[in-house]
Amino acid sequence: MVRRILLASVGFAPLVIAVHYLLDLDETVEFVLSAAALIPLAWLIGEATEHAAEHTGPGIGGFLNATFGNAPELIIALLAVNQGLTEVVRGSLTGSVIGNLLLVLGFSLLFGGRGEVDRQSSFLALGLVGATTLVLLIPSVPGWDGDPDRDSLVALSIPVSIVLLVAYVGLTWYSLRRHASLHIASDEEIRGWSLSLALAVLGIATVLTALVAEILVGTLEVFAQEAGLTEFFVAAVIVAIVGNAAEHGGAVVVAARGKIKLAAEIALASSAQVAVFLIPAVTLLALFIEPLALSFRQIEIAALAISVVVASALLANGQSSRLKGVILIATYVGIAIAFYNAGERA
Repeated sequence: MVRRILLASVGFAPLVIAVHYLLDLDETVEFVLSAAALIPLAWLIGEATEHAAEHTGPGIGGFLNATFGNAPELIIALLAVNQGLTEVVRGSLTGSVIGNLLLVLGFSLLFGGRGEVDRQSSFLALGLVGATTLVLLIPSVPGWDGDPDRDSLVALSIPVSIVLLVAYVGLTWYSLRRHASLHIASDEEIRGWSLSLALAVLGIATVLTALVAEILVGTLEVFAQEAGLTEFFVAAVIVAIVGNAAEHGGAVVVAARGKIKLAAEIALASSAQVAVFLIPAVTLLALFIEPLALSFRQIEIAALAISVVVASALLANGQSSRLKGVILIATYVGIAIAFYNAGERA
């Protein structure tokens, strides 16, 4: 039922694009419409990569899953870079990591209840996020004083990004292969796409996502102003949730079916992929648009560290429970409130 609704909702994206160019709608309305249109597009990209992975094998499939599974966030980030919205870019990236680690995992445990999680895989993902947080201190700490986008911080961000990508290639290969095979196995009812069809759908969905994301980013400032929210909060919470919404729902549905281990794998692997793949990828690609410094605010670094500590403590015994899910969700709510109160960067 959920899959049918999402499939039907894909047609909403061309409608939003047409309305944007043909009608003079309020920008706040356009922000809401484009955010809603991104959800089924994110699902469709994920669906296409899963089907393509059936034909390419787990290695290339894992690469496709990591690359195109994060396509909405990547496109949003690069469009924001092009508009000079560096705080929006950094906020959306940290918000995506934290959202997967606390919100998605939390709801998965809440709906899944008691069960086992893979401790080895979980702590590999948590270790990657924790290590990323420490490495990000290198360009972040100097950015707490002075201009956070100065050239010296950009220069520091480049080797940091390369180190993170090397870590991604070296340490997540096994995890990506395993994640891809597990995820495919959970969706037996949707098998059957040819490789050419999967790649065609992937291409069309990515183009539509780029067009809708352009509308979203272009109206973000006005939406934030009219809603009385900071651009940082909108990016770190609202945009981050929208960009991951389809995968969020997928993990929860899998957990509700009793596949808690798989749901936790999806949430944690997604968080690690954003940390060690998407963040450095955005930084290096931004060099061709407008250089981006990985100078995250104190509140962002603290939120990342808290997320890793809380998730690690709750998963230490390899068991899940609804109470642990509630604690993770409550932690996310607390961080979201902190982001709201943080205001814009001084």
